[in-house]
Amino acid sequence: MTTFAEPSTVTADLLARLRGVVAAHPGRVAVHAADGSLDFAALDRRTAALARALRAAGVRRGDRVGVHLARTADLPVALLATWRAGAAYVPLDPAYPAERIAFMAADARLAAVVSASAEPPVPAGVPVLRPDADAPADAAPQAPFVPHPLDSAYVIHTSGSTGRPKGVEVPHGAVADLVAALERSGAYRPEPGVVAWNASVSFDASVQQWVRICRGDTLVVIDDVRRAEPTRLAALLAEHGVTDLDLTPSHWQLLREPLAGARVPRLFMGGEPVPARTWRELADAGIDALNLYGPTECTVDAITAPITGPGPHLGEPLPGVRAYLLDGRLAPVTAAGAVGELYLAGPGLAHGYPGHPGLTAGRFTADPFATGPGARMYRTGDQARRSADGLLEYVGRVDRQVKLRGFRVELGEVEHALGALPAVTAAAVTLYEAAPGDHRLAGYVTVTGTGTVTGTGTGLRPADLLAELRRTLPAHLVPSTVTVLEALPLTPNGKVDHAALPAPAAPAAAPAPAAGPAAQGGVDEQVAEVWRTVLGVPDIEQTDDFLSLGGHSLAALRVVHLLRRRLNVELQLRDLLDAADLAGFTAAVRRAAAAGPAAARPALTARREAVR
Repeated sequence: MTTFAEPSTVTADLLARLRGVVAAHPGRVAVHAADGSLDFAALDRRTAALARALRAAGVRRGDRVGVHLARTADLPVALLATWRAGAAYVPLDPAYPAERIAFMAADARLAAVVSASAEPPVPAGVPVLRPDADAPADAAPQAPFVPHPLDSAYVIHTSGSTGRPKGVEVPHGAVADLVAALERSGAYRPEPGVVAWNASVSFDASVQQWVRICRGDTLVVIDDVRRAEPTRLAALLAEHGVTDLDLTPSHWQLLREPLAGARVPRLFMGGEPVPARTWRELADAGIDALNLYGPTECTVDAITAPITGPGPHLGEPLPGVRAYLLDGRLAPVTAAGAVGELYLAGPGLAHGYPGHPGLTAGRFTADPFATGPGARMYRTGDQARRSADGLLEYVGRVDRQVKLRGFRVELGEVEHALGALPAVTAAAVTLYEAAPGDHRLAGYVTVTGTGTVTGTGTGLRPADLLAELRRTLPAHLVPSTVTVLEALPLTPNGKVDHAALPAPAAPAAAPAPAAGPAAQGGVDEQVAEVWRTVLGVPDIEQTDDFLSLGGHSLAALRVVHLLRRRLNVELQLRDLLDAADLAGFTAAVRRAAAAGPAAARPALTARREAVR
């Protein structure tokens, strides 16, 4: 099966489009952020100043500049200034462990870094500029940078199966074509909108959110506090009249109640498959929502579908994108229901993985179906099929890559990190569903010496392994549990038999010699019960730590949400994340209860008028 969309046309580069907006609408608001707002004239001045400073620091066309900034107005300024200096930006999320940031910075061979920190974790000798920097007064003036379509726009690191993250290098032409294709498909309205920047800058979905500023849309930068609080996020969307919101299906589950009864923005859903129940809910309620599919290597989005009709499907290619469903011999799969691997081609393909020519050659191959010479296609590793109705449906993966809360995770990278820890002799990692819709990573290890699941002769505990992993891996790559086994199960050819691994062990609780079980009855028991339910553990101690029990950001939001409903209290996510243990969080819940009941919230309704 081969699906062709209409051919792409030549598109204007995004910097040229931005210059047009600045000239036509200098006073229109360009950026809203927690630290202030910028109109397009101010955005132009600030990005020009920082671009001059980068050039004065030695940045030249084709270089790479690290951007190590929090979610403030400085972030879009730094990204645009990097482009105006002729360079590609490399996101260095401050939330990542310092060791991982240092590796990405070295891997990208940065020419400079923009950071609010005086000493970001980057290689020695790399110039560090503040986001409000400007060039010396006597610096030579610079002509506006006009990117060639093949000039690199950004390098985003994704999880790597070899144990280290790998960069994906995307050209300017691919980003400009993405915006034009989404406009031509109707995903972007012709008139300027108000776009919520929800995704992490290290996640490729951020690209199709923040670059909309170049077409004249107003960008609302959601800071980490409000991004993690569904009620406050809903209020922010209403405050600024947000028209477009990009999010994962998992995030929607936490926003659906705070948005009930309010005007719901157009939803751009991606990062993970949309569950059937979520698809039906959105379709039945008449919510304006799109399902977006596309790997980082194909510039964010390649296939899209309105979330309508009976059930989940991928949709059809964006204008200019060619999608092939092929078998192992690269022959088209045409029969309804037959499974093939999805290949993508067109102007959105990345350059590849810088510094990894072999890996690039293995994933970006010659396109045998193209009419012109030199055309490439990308092997996605995703399996799909055509239904009897002709709908393109996602089936699964041909490898061990998984999607977890919107992030692409190579299980091999987590296994490498776990296996590199002291005393660990072998490691395996799988994805499991702790509760409907709650997917988590589970780790399994064998260790040196003798011991039990709760410890070894060296005093090692699973909680110690998890704590060590958090020093090197971002939160979405740290397993919720680690189970110690005497040996990993093997297939007849000697490889780890992941299907034969036992159910994950309950997260090991920290020893609590001075504390008994959680108190029975009242607020204490309600809090403990919610922890047990969300984390899927049978027993809770007052000294237990939420993260060590397998908690993650979405699980924390579920805890706060359930307790708000059960106890009618006004809790915030920080109440849980700042608490040292269950006892500390329970005390915060008691304080919230003493402050009085929360305002009543309407229940979700499927009526169209309640969500339009």
